[in-house]
Amino acid sequence: MTNLLLIEDADDLRETLAFLLEREGYDVRQAADGAAGLREFDDAEPDVVVLDLMIPEVPGIEVSRAIRRRSDVPIVMVTAKTGEADVVLGLESGADDYITKPFSTVELLARLRSILRRRRPDPDTGSVLDVGDISLDAERHEVVVAGTRVDMPLREFQLLELLMRNAGRVLPRSTLIDTIWGASYSGDTKTLDVHIRRLRAKIEPDPSRPSKLVTVRGVGYRLEE
Repeated sequence: MTNLLLIEDADDLRETLAFLLEREGYDVRQAADGAAGLREFDDAEPDVVVLDLMIPEVPGIEVSRAIRRRSDVPIVMVTAKTGEADVVLGLESGADDYITKPFSTVELLARLRSILRRRRPDPDTGSVLDVGDISLDAERHEVVVAGTRVDMPLREFQLLELLMRNAGRVLPRSTLIDTIWGASYSGDTKTLDVHIRRLRAKIEPDPSRPSKLVTVRGVGYRLEE
């Protein structure tokens, strides 16, 4: 059973979501504010977190950052804010995906299935990949760059793995989005740009002048062999 932590301050919405998620087979722990959410996280060690952005005590952004310092567990951020700056801030705090209110339970369940499915390595593909000074172990969810282990949230890890498996090839933006976020993804495509920027900060000697993960203008991105 998948353990899920739901952090949402609106009682009616939280209880409704918990009921529906449990009906789908999730073991749901609940918290109504950020401080309680962090306590539940440390106690429950969930497989995935659904986190509202606007919560009392400790704001959702800070909760996301605190969780990311502890773990690479997938975080789906829920927000009523649809502005680009708010979305980017949420993603840069460590969230792997976001969904804007109002949303359907079907959409949330689809996002959760997608993020959890991509977290599990494919047994038919090689576990360890090496490209240049980057080594990625898909089974252990570990990345080493130039001999130093690098912490990497799920979406960044998935993106790097996809680029490494296709090193030397240009991957169109649409291919990256469809593969990592799913063909039904309807969010802002700037989500990909945020993850590329965060990824470069971890693998490039000079992220402002990338030499490993390069942009092919008008097409997409390529990881140099």
